[in-house]
Amino acid sequence: MSMTFFTPGPAQLYPTFETHLQTFVNNQLGSISHRSQQYRDLHKFTVDQLRILLNVPDTHAIMFLGSASEAWERIIFSCVELESFHLVNGSFSKKFCEYTTALNKYAHTMEKPMGSGFTAAEITVPEYAELICTTHNETSSGVQMPVSEIHKLKQKNPDKLIAVDIVSSAPYPDLDYSLIDTAFFSVQKAFGLPAGLGVWIVSEKCLHKAEYIRNQYSIGAHNDLPTLWKNALNNETPSTPNVMGIYLLGKIAEDFNKIGVKTIRKETEQKAALIYKFLEKTSGFSPFVKEKPNRSQTVIVTDTEINSADIIKKVKEKGMVIGSGYGSFKATQLRIANFPATSTEQVEKLLSELGKL
Repeated sequence: MSMTFFTPGPAQLYPTFETHLQTFVNNQLGSISHRSQQYRDLHKFTVDQLRILLNVPDTHAIMFLGSASEAWERIIFSCVELESFHLVNGSFSKKFCEYTTALNKYAHTMEKPMGSGFTAAEITVPEYAELICTTHNETSSGVQMPVSEIHKLKQKNPDKLIAVDIVSSAPYPDLDYSLIDTAFFSVQKAFGLPAGLGVWIVSEKCLHKAEYIRNQYSIGAHNDLPTLWKNALNNETPSTPNVMGIYLLGKIAEDFNKIGVKTIRKETEQKAALIYKFLEKTSGFSPFVKEKPNRSQTVIVTDTEINSADIIKKVKEKGMVIGSGYGSFKATQLRIANFPATSTEQVEKLLSELGKL
């Protein structure tokens, strides 16, 4: 039986994935040198498509890592000499903070319970924090920080760098990169690709900070920002990259651009509205995030009255896979991914099956 995956990552593969993969194999692109012009052209194509899709200006480099988790370390090494500030309201924003302390930096935090969001007005950034770490979409809890609040937070603190985790929401958030110093995501969620590639968007301000810190402390030996940046100028990477992942990302980003990012965002919101409406009116389910402005459009979390494992099992029998709750919420919640790879019709089928339980 063919399955449709509504899991928050790895997620449903994008419908054109198999065609692009076959082209990659047919053209033997897995064997080309990463120092060849053929690779540079491939690399540049992907970067160009992402710039169009996400509206990233030339002031920011787009670079490739092994994962989004690697970006946490690279950002802390590159942008924090002594102190950072973290908005923590879930497991992944907490992990970002934990990377800071693991690298012997001081991490200030403003912490809220799972399911709660932040507004710029309530946030006071400590005086000596150099970097503000935010999570646009907390994958563990289904909380989304509105882009407008992230922008306001930067405007309130223009002299501090700001980092945005868009791992489980890109390309949905319409970030203004004149206000965002660095953002990052991985490809196994909304881009509908297998795991194994992280994308790091970085401003020149971050580069200059990394060069300054490097004169006093270590900023890492592998994939340090100045080296990544230098190679990116030549459409290359410091070491042999995930050529297949970079190629496929470029082709999926091109597919998204043909549809139009505004259309993708609108369709995402329409599908999310269907899911939330179902959860609000159907007994046995209720949205975990109570404040509507903070409800994720891409990873929707619901409380369940019966054990989530039983629901997952029954839905799987109908050819669909949904995610369990995260951590301590594993047995009492479901996480439903709402990425471009799943259509409105597939969402309606899922909701129909859930309604029969």
